[in-house]
Amino acid sequence: MNSIYFQRFFRSIIVVGGTFFLLVAVYYISSVVYPFIFAWIIAFLMNPLVNFLQFKGKLPRPLAVLLILIIIFALIASLLTLLIFEIISGAEYLAKNSPDQIQALVDSIQNWITGTVNPFINQLTNIFFNLGEEQQQTIITNIQEIGSHLATTVAGFMQTLLTKLPGFISWFPNAATVLIFTILATFFISNDWYRLKHFAGKFLPNKVKQSSMNVYIDLRKAFFGFIVAQLTLISITFVIVFIGLLIIRVDYALALSFIIAIIDLLPYLGTGLIFVPWIIYQFLVGNFPVAVGLSVLYIVVIVQRQLMEPKVVSTNIGITPLTSLISIFVGLQIFGFSGLIIGPIIAVVIVTLFRTGVFTDLWHFIKGKDAIE
Repeated sequence: MNSIYFQRFFRSIIVVGGTFFLLVAVYYISSVVYPFIFAWIIAFLMNPLVNFLQFKGKLPRPLAVLLILIIIFALIASLLTLLIFEIISGAEYLAKNSPDQIQALVDSIQNWITGTVNPFINQLTNIFFNLGEEQQQTIITNIQEIGSHLATTVAGFMQTLLTKLPGFISWFPNAATVLIFTILATFFISNDWYRLKHFAGKFLPNKVKQSSMNVYIDLRKAFFGFIVAQLTLISITFVIVFIGLLIIRVDYALALSFIIAIIDLLPYLGTGLIFVPWIIYQFLVGNFPVAVGLSVLYIVVIVQRQLMEPKVVSTNIGITPLTSLISIFVGLQIFGFSGLIIGPIIAVVIVTLFRTGVFTDLWHFIKGKDAIE
C-alpha cells in the first residue's frame, strides 16, 4: 500500500517538474529563436491557402508558398500605402487649418486664465499677504521644494529618454534583420511543412502523437477563432465610429475610423488613446457640440466592447462567456495590459488540454496501473 502511494507521489513530482522545466525552457528558448516562432505562426496561418494552391491549383509547393507570401506582403504594403496617404492628407489638412485651430485654442486658454485663474491668483495673493511672516516663509519654502522636485523629475525623465534613444535607434537595424530571417524561415517552414511534421512525429510515442494531434487540431480552431473574434470586434468598432463621425460631421471620417479600429486592438488603452485627447481639445477650443458628440460616441464604443468581447471571444474560441470574462480579469491582474490577450490564450490552452484528455492521461499516469478505485 505504501509502495503504491510512494509511486504516485514520485510520478506527481515527475509531472510537476517536467511541466515546470518545459515552461522555463520555452521561456528562455523563445527569447532567442523568436523570429522562427513568428515564422512558424505565419506558416501555420498560410498553410490552408498554400494547400489550396498546391492541391487544387496544381502548383508546385515552393511556388505556392512564394505566391502566398507575395500576396500577403502586397496586402500589407497596400494597407501601409493607404495609411500613409491618409496621414499625408491629414497632415495637409492640419497644415492648412492648424493656425486657426491653435489660435482658437490660445484664445480659449487666455479667456480661461483671464476669467478664472487671474481672480483666483489675486485671491491667493491677498490671503498670502495677510498671513504672518513665518507662515509666508513656510509657503515659500514649500513652493521652492516643489519646484526643485519638479526640476529633478524633468531632468531625470530627459536623462532616461536620452539614454534610451541610442537603443531605440539601434532597434531599426535589428528589426530589419529579424524581418529578413522571419521571411526566409517562413518560406522554408511552409515549404517543408509536412516533412517537418513527419520528422517530429517519428520521435513521439503513438499515444503522445495522438494526444498532440488532438491538441494541435483544437488549438488551431481556437487560434483561428481568436483572430476571427478580434477582426469581428474591430469591425464593429469601425462601423460604429464611422457612423458616429459621419453624424458629427467630422472630416476624414473613413481614415479616422480605420485608425481608431486598429488602435482598438491595444490592450486597455484602445480607442481612448484617440478619443480622450480629442474630446479634451474640443472642450478647450469651445467646440462643445463636437466634444459632446465624441464623448457619447466614446461611451458607446466602450460599452459595446465590454458587452461584446466576452460573447464574441467565447463563441469563436470555444470557451464559455464566464470563462472568457474570468480569464480577461485574471490576466489583467497578473500580466497588466497584455494580460487582456494573454489571459484568454492561457484559458484556451487549459480548456484544450482538458478537452483533449491530456489532464486525464496525466492523472492516469500518476495513479499508475495499480490504482485502487
